[in-house]
Amino acid sequence: MKKRTGIFICHCGINIAGTVDVKSVAAEMAKEPGVAHSVDYVYMCSDPGQNMIEQAIKDKKLDSVVVACCSPNLHETTFRNAAKRAGINSFKCEIANIREQCSWVHKDKGKATHKAAHLTKSAVKKVQKNESLEPISVPVTRKALVIGGGISGIQSALDLAGAGYKVILVERSPSIGGHMSQLSETFPTLDCSQCILTPKMVEVSRHPNIKLMTYSEVQEVTGYVGNFKVKILKKPTYVDPAKCNLCDECTKVCPIVVPNEFDVGLTGRRAIYIPFPQAIPASYTLDDKNCPDPFTTIACGKCADVCKVKAINYDMKPEIIEEEVGAIIVATGFDLYDKENMAEYGYGKYADVLDGLQFERLCSASGPTQGKILRPSDHKEPKEVVFIQCSGSRDPELHCAYCSKICCMYTAKHAMLYKHHVHDGQAYIFYIDVRSGGKGYEEFVQRAVEEDGVIYLRGKVSKIFEENGKIKVWGVDTLSGKPIEIDADMVVLAQAMRPSNGAQELAKKLKLGTDKDGFLAEAHPKLRPVESVTAGMFLAGAAQAPKDIPEAVAQASGAASKAIGILSQERLYHSPTVAKVLKNLCTGCGMCVAVCPYDAIAFKDGKVEVNEVLCEGCGTCSATCLRAAIQVKNLTQNQVQEMILACLGG
Repeated sequence: MKKRTGIFICHCGINIAGTVDVKSVAAEMAKEPGVAHSVDYVYMCSDPGQNMIEQAIKDKKLDSVVVACCSPNLHETTFRNAAKRAGINSFKCEIANIREQCSWVHKDKGKATHKAAHLTKSAVKKVQKNESLEPISVPVTRKALVIGGGISGIQSALDLAGAGYKVILVERSPSIGGHMSQLSETFPTLDCSQCILTPKMVEVSRHPNIKLMTYSEVQEVTGYVGNFKVKILKKPTYVDPAKCNLCDECTKVCPIVVPNEFDVGLTGRRAIYIPFPQAIPASYTLDDKNCPDPFTTIACGKCADVCKVKAINYDMKPEIIEEEVGAIIVATGFDLYDKENMAEYGYGKYADVLDGLQFERLCSASGPTQGKILRPSDHKEPKEVVFIQCSGSRDPELHCAYCSKICCMYTAKHAMLYKHHVHDGQAYIFYIDVRSGGKGYEEFVQRAVEEDGVIYLRGKVSKIFEENGKIKVWGVDTLSGKPIEIDADMVVLAQAMRPSNGAQELAKKLKLGTDKDGFLAEAHPKLRPVESVTAGMFLAGAAQAPKDIPEAVAQASGAASKAIGILSQERLYHSPTVAKVLKNLCTGCGMCVAVCPYDAIAFKDGKVEVNEVLCEGCGTCSATCLRAAIQVKNLTQNQVQEMILACLGG
């Protein structure tokens, strides 16, 4: 049967037409074998443009369509839906990318026009051999998994649970709350972080649709969107929360003292402990890494001896819990850039050089000094404090190249809090430039300067050293061109935000992409900012990039809404452009099984078969197979060869 292909060339305003002679391409395509219609239009994605395509399909009796326009990531679905409305199979529509791959990367109009014609011709060769395909459908497990119990994970879980869906919230620490629970106040309103966080933590613990699993980690995830199988390791706390009455007698007799993670090492805690007063769940945890092994004869057993309600159980064992979920939200948060990397700023050498979280704990009423700002070295009130912004950030040569986004704001907050506690003290802030992009943020910074007398010094610190009981800070004020020397009592470093420890390993388990800095990679920075490249998995909060609390909460709700979009469906539909096995050619060598990045290929009866729902049609298997026994539908080796020849002018 004779092919009847329609070609539609888009000007995209001047994005394409400014570099490509669009009319010339349309005229040249009209001469191609099997092309029954070729036309250009200024905006093909507009309603008139789509109507033009639909009408041409009907009037010219077209059986396939090529639209030469921008990236298929943007408008492939648009044009395939138009083709479907006109009565042809949506997979008989292909996109020739003559914007990103042609007009945007060339200046010579003649060469760009020549290339655009060959790209379009290549798409024609492909579409004329395309099969008519139908999407693959699968049922949906209407339950979600949220990984991470910080403010982002909490918000996502509450939104999902509030919409009526069951949620499993997994947090590796003994309590939910994340870094927000360590903060004293939040900018720009200076409201107590615990006052706004604790109600949400309590709601999570009591919501009938949320299963809270603290002190737990995701071990393995298999399956596909709508039907994930998850293995979760629940570590033993050795304390029964149902029996524990929070009497605190166990900590009084525990002989082991280790650095307190919640106070960022400023205080110690016992081997049996509760992370902080408002912890959820409100129960003690026996840290078996620091406690004498309860299974040996050297165990002191003192905590069990004094526990009147017999809540301590040394026989608790780790458990592997298996769950099935339809969608996953990853909200693993952040950690601060390792302070040991900042030797040039004296961290590790001088006790009074702190990071931002340590300073937060000094400001907090529940902190090691009950809200009094005292130097760790001698517990005296510091009269001059130097705050250093971009510590480890915006330094591609030695540290992190990116801006950590929130440091300018929390440094301004720290300086204000310091002045509120030490009225006769002086705060100095060394900065590169101030980035205060947010509602009320610029006004907040101005308030620090005008009302609290904070001195901003534009320049980087060159050296920090100790002399005569003071911390000498040398720097330069680039606005005045003068060197600066300050005898400080305390230095606070605004450390860069980094992906949380263990995030890379989790990303490998979930098969999630990461960017060059180790943060989880979104599918598209503008159009799909909360979606990962793996269908059914979504990103929230600082796991994806540095964020402040409002932005993290907003993204968490966005991720929850995307997950609800999946969970609300009875069935999901998957692209049918997947690999297929030609059984008569397959020798069962297993090379395709080994290279498949989605674990979509397995052996059966000596041959391989493809799980079509797991397959993403990447073609790795096809490129590996020596006998061409496995090929991607609508991207067969014959099609690829003809496309290459068309691009080369053959």
